Amino acid sequence: MSFSVAGVLLAAGAGRRMGLPKSQLRHRDGVSYLDRAVGVLLDGGCATVTVVLGASAEVAISLLDEAGWSEDPRVSVVVGTDWDEGMGASLRHGLTALAEGLLEPDAAVVTLVDLPDITAGVVVRLLDGAVGPDPLVRASYDGVPGHPVLLGHEHWGGVVEAAVGDHGARDFLAGREVRFVECADLATGRDVDHPDDLT
Repeated sequence: MSFSVAGVLLAAGAGRRMGLPKSQLRHRDGVSYLDRAVGVLLDGGCATVTVVLGASAEVAISLLDEAGWSEDPRVSVVVGTDWDEGMGASLRHGLTALAEGLLEPDAAVVTLVDLPDITAGVVVRLLDGAVGPDPLVRASYDGVPGHPVLLGHEHWGGVVEAAVGDHGARDFLAGREVRFVECADLATGRDVDHPDDLT
């Protein structure tokens, strides 16, 4: 990998169907989803991680403190007051923060906090699948597109413009040539949306 990559972790939602923000969920070993997801991005090859928070941001920040990420210079937090608009608002905040930072990376790996079985290996495979200076690469699971998604810097402006409501980058990606990397042997890629999904 010859380009610099930053992670963007979207963790702003209220988790209404779950009954609490999914950033507050914990794995069976007690590690929070938020903690695990930050580590996955860093271990997978991201030089930095921007965590986008919104609902109950103070609680999420306390979880980052608990895990020691608040003291890690590689990890930064952005709080979006318009989080209730949907995933699009969070994505805009994350990419805008990267674009305005001192070290603007060549690409961003975007993922969601509510994907409990995503591993660093998925991120590594995504980055290995990048071709050219401004890649568009998306993980897929048994042929179904999912997260994480690798967005080359050239595409950020278009993604920010198209990111409305809960669509995130979906509309932007639909009109472009995206390279899919199969990862079903590494994870299911399924999100958790309801308490029944946790069993």
